Amino acid sequence: MSDTVQNQPPETEIVTSTRISCDGGGGALGHPRVWLSIDDELGWVECGYCDKRFILKRDE
Repeated sequence: MSDTVQNQPPETEIVTSTRISCDGGGGALGHPRVWLSIDDELGWVECGYCDKRFILKRDE
C-alpha cells in the first residue's frame, strides 16, 4: 500500500461549525462521545478514537 493511501483518514465529514462531537457512530460499536474544536487556520480536526476527519466548510 502506498504512503498516500495509508495516510488518508478512514472517513471525512464536511462541517459548518468549529465545535463538533464524535461518537464513532454505530451505537454500541462506536466510542465515547468527544467534543472537538477545529482550528480556524488549519481547517480540520481528527477524532483521537476513530481517526474520522472533520473539515470546516469555508465561505467562498
